[in-house]
Amino acid sequence: MTATDLSQYGPWAVVTGGSEGVGAAFSRQLAEAGFNLVLAARKPGPLEETAAACRGYGTEVRTVEADLTDPDGLARIVDAADGLEVGLLVQNAGANTHSRPFLDGDLAAFRRVIDLNITATLGLVHHFGQPMRERGRGGILLTGSISSHYGAQRLSVYNACKAFVRIFSEALWVELREHGVQVLALELGVTRTPAMARIGLNFDTPGFVVGEPEDVAREGLAHLPDGPVHVVSGNAAQVAQADQPDRAAVVLGAYERTRQLLSR
Repeated sequence: MTATDLSQYGPWAVVTGGSEGVGAAFSRQLAEAGFNLVLAARKPGPLEETAAACRGYGTEVRTVEADLTDPDGLARIVDAADGLEVGLLVQNAGANTHSRPFLDGDLAAFRRVIDLNITATLGLVHHFGQPMRERGRGGILLTGSISSHYGAQRLSVYNACKAFVRIFSEALWVELREHGVQVLALELGVTRTPAMARIGLNFDTPGFVVGEPEDVAREGLAHLPDGPVHVVSGNAAQVAQADQPDRAAVVLGAYERTRQLLSR
């Protein structure tokens, strides 16, 4: 069984952050496999472009312009999927929207980071997970990050949010595995997405394996039945290093690698 098996996960999938990068790759691959889609994202232009590409596979697509830092954004997605049998949730929306040293940042802006990465995730999983459990089938894929394994300057709240997603996924996997619902936290490393390009990542930094969105999405869907956590290929050594008990060495090492990555 794979995550593109309609009998386990169909007929509808909800994909958040579905307009570009890994989210768009998830959307196209699911459409090619025959899923109908509810695609949600903030930017209407890229969202409609991805939706058009997915409709090219003959699938039905509903689009939702939604900002998941706003409680109304979750309600928009729920309304768009009303009456649909959603067998797969891909919660891909998530970003560090306020990159500041914690004491120098704006507390309300940090709360929006939490709302995007945690509050929205909880709401989506709670809403779409209950019918999956009742039907005895389905899948929940939450996009995480290897940054969840260490603290980092200017990423204090974001990395902590991703750590929450990882632990939440593990607990959810335990709770739902006997009910036929599969759960996976897909931990990404550096990935060549528009969002990472916009924050100025230097994709040519030595020592980093740069993932391509299509490959990352394909790997995530393939490993959904193998939860609770899957680290995208090429990043296992970094995660092993980040999980060492000498936390000072881990955090300082991560600081230096991040500095090089943002050297552009």
